[in-house]
Amino acid sequence: MVHTDRRTFLVAAGASAAAFGLAKPFAIIPSASAASLQDQGFYKFSIGDTDVITVYDGHWDKPHDPGFIKNATIEETKAALQAAGQSSENVRIPFTVTFVKTGGRTIMFDAGTGAQLAPTAGRLVAGMKAAGISAEEIDTILITHFHPDHIFGLMAKETNAEIYPNAEIIVPESEFAFWTDPGVISRLPENRQGLAKRIQATFPKWSNLTRFEGAKEVTPGIVAVPAHGHTPGHTAFAVGSGKDQLLVMADSSNIPALFVRNPGWHAAFDMAPDEAEASRRRIFDRAVTENSIVTGYHFGMPGAGRIEKDGAGYAFVPLA
Repeated sequence: MVHTDRRTFLVAAGASAAAFGLAKPFAIIPSASAASLQDQGFYKFSIGDTDVITVYDGHWDKPHDPGFIKNATIEETKAALQAAGQSSENVRIPFTVTFVKTGGRTIMFDAGTGAQLAPTAGRLVAGMKAAGISAEEIDTILITHFHPDHIFGLMAKETNAEIYPNAEIIVPESEFAFWTDPGVISRLPENRQGLAKRIQATFPKWSNLTRFEGAKEVTPGIVAVPAHGHTPGHTAFAVGSGKDQLLVMADSSNIPALFVRNPGWHAAFDMAPDEAEASRRRIFDRAVTENSIVTGYHFGMPGAGRIEKDGAGYAFVPLA
């Protein structure tokens, strides 16, 4: 475990920022603030007239695996984690769900793990309660893609019963088409076949599920931003515009210490790595150009910040 006191880390981060010409210290500061926000379970801020809440759903401590990053070694992975002040004992992958309240509506982006994955996941319900969000008030759920840590929170573990039957669930058409194709099961690796079967047993039967395709306004004030590659229909979302814009990036990048700093690294989770990298760079460049606030599903608390250029890569600068 790496132990870095806050003052030492901030001094080092500030020096690194100066070396790269950044206005702010490097991202991913494992500070007392981040730790306290994780314990609190949520973080709130506003963009224009829109209230944004990020809610912590726990994490997965992934053992190091030579196949995790296809074009980086375990040693390089550990070095990148250490450079960000993080433990290199394993790869800690957090889960953080974004909510927005706008125009009298409460909108959720993805639905969390449903406490059905890693034993350290499943904190979404408690975090929502602490943040003052009730399941009943959620009007719309925008799904970025169909990986289990993003959709298992929609369905009960034993029965697959809907958790949010009164909310409109909006999903990308290309993602829906891929996973609900009856022939896809035989084409998937064995460890993904159960996911496809579960999707096919649920989503096509839900009357509150609607589909969209391409870059369009999917609900008032929120525009889909195709970011394919991680999965066939992976989609980010833009809330608002200009300086008052939030980009919900979902899995355009996994944890910033690795994949924001090194956008050319290809994670095993990306189904089409080259396409995923192109989408990642395009989303990052948009965030830099427009000075948007971004949220990342695997960015940890506060889960929100800005992307800045950093040499050949980028830096994620958290809001808190």
